[in-house]
Order: sequence, then C-alpha cells, then structure tokens
Amino acid sequence: MSVIHRFEGNSSEIHYAWEGVSPIEINTQDVRGVLKHVLVGPEDNAPSFIIRYFQVPVGGCTFYHQHAHEHGILILHGQARLQINKDFHDLAPMDAVFISGKDLHQLTNRGDIPLGFICIIPSVEE
Repeated sequence: MSVIHRFEGNSSEIHYAWEGVSPIEINTQDVRGVLKHVLVGPEDNAPSFIIRYFQVPVGGCTFYHQHAHEHGILILHGQARLQINKDFHDLAPMDAVFISGKDLHQLTNRGDIPLGFICIIPSVEE
C-alpha cells in the first residue's frame, strides 16, 4: 500500500518535519545532536530503498564510517564538507552526491545554520 508523509515543517525557519515521522536523535561519543527522519522505509513496506532526512547541528558531523551499500545524497540547506576516503569536497544546497559502497565518508556542518540533507540507501540492515 502506498504512503504519503506530508511536510509539516517550515523550510524558511529550517524546521523540517513530516506527518507520521518521528525524528530520532543520534547522540554517541562521536556524533551529537543529529536528527534522523526515516521518510520512506520498512515501516512503509518499501522493499527496495530507504529515504532519510538528516539534520546536523552547527559544528556537528555524521559518522566517519564505511559499509557495503551506496548512498545518494541531496543537500537541502546549510554548508557541508564531505570527506570521501582521503578527499574533501565543499557542498552547498542542491548539490547531489553519489557515495560508492565501501568508501569511507563523513559529512561535517561547516556553516552557521543546521545542515540538512536527504539520503537514499538500498533496503539494508543497519
């Protein structure tokens, strides 16, 4: 059965929220205050892919890691520095990125507002 999660946030205030989607706050030793929203995923019976929105606070970053699956990323707001293996790339809104499986990667917020991006991955165990 198809599902719609209507946008309930306010993009001009960088408040992103969707109907029926509860954000998960990630707080570990390495990653603090990152919000993850699963927009389309297993709870929607999506068999092939997962769409997520992440919001990274000013000065924050995502995990520095690697795994077998690839990512598609679209920056929505803020400024990012993306590390892929030993290379660094500065990203701005509407930049799109493909990250190959097994590449070491990390996004760091390099701006003065939250960094927000869509991330699409295949349906995999995380």
